Amino acid sequence: MFGGIFVSGEVQNEIDSQRVGIIKPFGPGDQKVILSEIENIWKANVPWLKFDYNFLDENFARTFERETRLGTIFTIFTILAIIVGCLGLFGLAAYTAEQRTKEIGIRKVMGASTHGVVNMLNMEFARLVLVAFIIITPISWYFMNKWLMVFAYKTSIGFWPFLAGGIIALLISWLTVSYQSIKAAIANPVDSLRNE
Repeated sequence: MFGGIFVSGEVQNEIDSQRVGIIKPFGPGDQKVILSEIENIWKANVPWLKFDYNFLDENFARTFERETRLGTIFTIFTILAIIVGCLGLFGLAAYTAEQRTKEIGIRKVMGASTHGVVNMLNMEFARLVLVAFIIITPISWYFMNKWLMVFAYKTSIGFWPFLAGGIIALLISWLTVSYQSIKAAIANPVDSLRNE
């Protein structure tokens, strides 16, 4: 296994402080022996600078630790937001089906199929998801693009992740609403019209 070590020191002068250093790659072996050799070389060449070292893999791990933690936090809160959104959507679908009981009953008596009633109710919520998708896509693209510009190796983000997110949101909304839609569509229209 190969690794690397970065040895640095700080040079102070009246203008500013600068860090100088060397990078030493090494293969498998005793790290203590390698460190003592590097320390001897360091003290022989720049004895006025403090010998300070750290491993490159640890540096990279520290650099991306924040992004890893941020990714975990975003994942947890995304799952919570989806659950809360589904509960709200489920409640809204139940409320809508309850409010439109008479209309659904009349449609069923007039010959509407269960499939047609389910599609009618689902399409209303699909329109809401589509409007939300159109509003949020440019906003999220802006903030994601701004976040990606922080990294040393920059990349651009395409439209495909947003399209996939919109399709997943649409599927989740259909699955959430479908239960209430099917329940309202298969109910006996006579009962709903009698109660009204």
